[in-house]
Amino acid sequence: MSDHVVETRPTAMFELHPRPTKLVPWLKEIWGFREVTGVLARKDFQVRYKRASFGILWAVLLPLLQAIVFVVIFSRVGQFHHTPFNYPAYVLSGVLSWAYFSTTTLSASTSIVDGATLTDKVWFPRSLLVLVPSISNLFSLLTSMVLLIIAMPIVHAHMTWRLLIIVPAILLLVALTVSLGLVTSALHVYFRDVKFIVQAAILVWFYVTPIVYPATALHRLGPWLDFNPMTGVIGLFQFAAAGSYGPMMRSILVSCAVTAVLFVVGLQANRRHDRLFVDRL
Repeated sequence: MSDHVVETRPTAMFELHPRPTKLVPWLKEIWGFREVTGVLARKDFQVRYKRASFGILWAVLLPLLQAIVFVVIFSRVGQFHHTPFNYPAYVLSGVLSWAYFSTTTLSASTSIVDGATLTDKVWFPRSLLVLVPSISNLFSLLTSMVLLIIAMPIVHAHMTWRLLIIVPAILLLVALTVSLGLVTSALHVYFRDVKFIVQAAILVWFYVTPIVYPATALHRLGPWLDFNPMTGVIGLFQFAAAGSYGPMMRSILVSCAVTAVLFVVGLQANRRHDRLFVDRL
């Protein structure tokens, strides 16, 4: 009888060290699991609109309906229809971009805890779960921007070179949303009240952001809105679509600075505590 040699492949092992992984190897590890992120994002998108007759249009129709209500009410009550810019396009661009931020932030803030059953079976960096709603909702955002451009002639808004500003506006919006999600998702692992704090914050945040009213309507309080990180982001969309006064440079700098700080803090929090999250889930 001849001896049969059975080839064995080395088994992949995950070693848990007492110290957190260094930043560069950790980022390379996240990049190595980019296909997993894509699969999870596609699954999240498909599950959300499964069996819905209008599918992704629901992600646009609901904010669109909200924008129409705001235009009708505030254009009469606040007399904003006399503004030198196109008020319907101003509100529509603000509401559609805000819809991405609010929906994604709410999902991202609980993503690590919600994905505990998955990470218990298959190991991958849990911070990838934060990226899933940002990517899956991105298609809805892009669809919203296309419909916004289509709706501009209907509301008598002029299409000019300003529409090009939508591209950096989307990049800044996604960056701020991801950065905030990294921080809140890590905090939610340790403090489950974060979920409700984020819900309350989003509700109040909407009304302290100049979405349905121009900052000038608040007179002396208007300049203080520049310190709201969403003012600069939303202002870019509104300037692109409505030709409004445009966001102050200070508000844009605040948005970029807050995004950078949140991103660094969120990365460090996830890198340092990723191996410890399992004890809290």
